[in-house]
Amino acid sequence: MSNPQDQTGVLTALIERFETQRLPRLLEIQAKVDAGEKLPDYDLAFLDEVMADAVSNGPLFSDRPEYQALAVKVVGLYKEISEKALANEQAG
Repeated sequence: MSNPQDQTGVLTALIERFETQRLPRLLEIQAKVDAGEKLPDYDLAFLDEVMADAVSNGPLFSDRPEYQALAVKVVGLYKEISEKALANEQAG
């Protein structure tokens, strides 16, 4: 996908999906772990899917500094959720 116009279209679709689908679900999961809940398998699978997509789509964002702050925030949110979910599991 070397055509910059194609890349822009893909980036636009990815950002829209993130804003309308992924971020709201991540925030719901974050609320669960913040409340001390253990995550069910479907939430864990969603987290895996989000991170796998982030890794596979990373090259599209790497040359675009305007998206770097967003990428850092998403990774930070994922890390925060994962650490809290692990702590909840270990707490029993």
